[in-house]
Amino acid sequence: MPQEVIVVGGGVIGLACAHYLERAGCRVTVLEREAIGAGCSHANCGLICPSHVLPLAEPGALRQAVQSLFQPEAPFRVKPRIDLALWRWFWHFARRCNTRDMLAAGRAIQPLLESSLELYRQLMEQEHLDCEWEQQGLLFVYRQATAFAAYAETDRLLAETFHLPAQRLEGDAVREFEPALKPGLAGGWYFAHDAQVRPDQLLSTWHRRLADRGVTFLEHSPCDGLMRRNGQVRGVHTHRGDVAADAVVIAAGVWTSAWAEALGGSVPIQPGKGYSLTMPRPAICPRRPLIFPETRVAVTPFRSTYRLGSIMEFAGYDASISPKRIRLLTKGAEPFLQQPTAAPVLERWTGFRPMTWDSIPIIGRAPAAQNLFVAAGHNMLGLSMAPATGRLIAELVTEQTPHLDPAPYALQRFAR
Repeated sequence: MPQEVIVVGGGVIGLACAHYLERAGCRVTVLEREAIGAGCSHANCGLICPSHVLPLAEPGALRQAVQSLFQPEAPFRVKPRIDLALWRWFWHFARRCNTRDMLAAGRAIQPLLESSLELYRQLMEQEHLDCEWEQQGLLFVYRQATAFAAYAETDRLLAETFHLPAQRLEGDAVREFEPALKPGLAGGWYFAHDAQVRPDQLLSTWHRRLADRGVTFLEHSPCDGLMRRNGQVRGVHTHRGDVAADAVVIAAGVWTSAWAEALGGSVPIQPGKGYSLTMPRPAICPRRPLIFPETRVAVTPFRSTYRLGSIMEFAGYDASISPKRIRLLTKGAEPFLQQPTAAPVLERWTGFRPMTWDSIPIIGRAPAAQNLFVAAGHNMLGLSMAPATGRLIAELVTEQTPHLDPAPYALQRFAR
């Protein structure tokens, strides 16, 4: 069994891998190119959502992507540019925008979501992570009657195929359920089992717990490549020197695609840029997280703050914060909430979601070496899938029986 394990990447996936590897008896070193938790994990909406089993690649998604080329303010937007890797990604994505592949992806996504929710409950009980954990459910809210009614078909599919029925709240019932909403809305669909955490607090407190248990963290340590000998990986070259190991896990989020040659296979991950806006809690604050599908805006009322987030923008690795895109968040919340914002703005943020064209993450052994592993490509659900991913990686590294079938997540699927 490997004793010394390097995890490349200090986001929520990397920390989850470090946690379960340490629990399995490994000595773990986490290498992070910036600061721990500074990437996509930092200021997302903090949703732990087993309700989100359906992938981005679904019927109608391709049409929205094409339309966005001519709509600069579309919440789901592809920035027009010459980028062969991006258009190759979208060609594969387009092929999966059908019901059969959507359901197949959902069946791969659901085990990770359900396992992670249970593991989060265990983590909160055993580790006492100070991260504003709450299980208040998630409410989808609709303004237009036609859009609200149309979701009934999705609810039927979720109930029959994935055993995930939602509670239907029609007309005034949705405002009685959530008084922060405006009157006159069409209705909502409530998923009772979803949860939330404040992601920056989760990462900081988990980081401290792992450091206290002996996990080594090397921040601001960009990696230059792998150390190899006799067909095996023996460590990682970093800007701060070489770090030896018996096994290496690449959990570098959107940057994992740069490791494709080292991993021995195609890593079709594109950065899906998301935004968030963090404020104090408004006087009339929602009781639970909300999503407004018509404007693609999510609302998370943390105990200490309040966040609007979402947007999916394929704009490459441009980390600039566009005021126009930020305004889409407030504009998208205004039709639904009595007090959609509060002052002052505490943080404007953007981050890169690691998007695979089939909406399924990459978890498992890499083709290049028996002791090289990958955990990346979690799309918009990295926070929701992190514990199950970390546990599965630890099981594979230490050659235990995996608690989930790893086959759907194999990197080798992209070579077919």
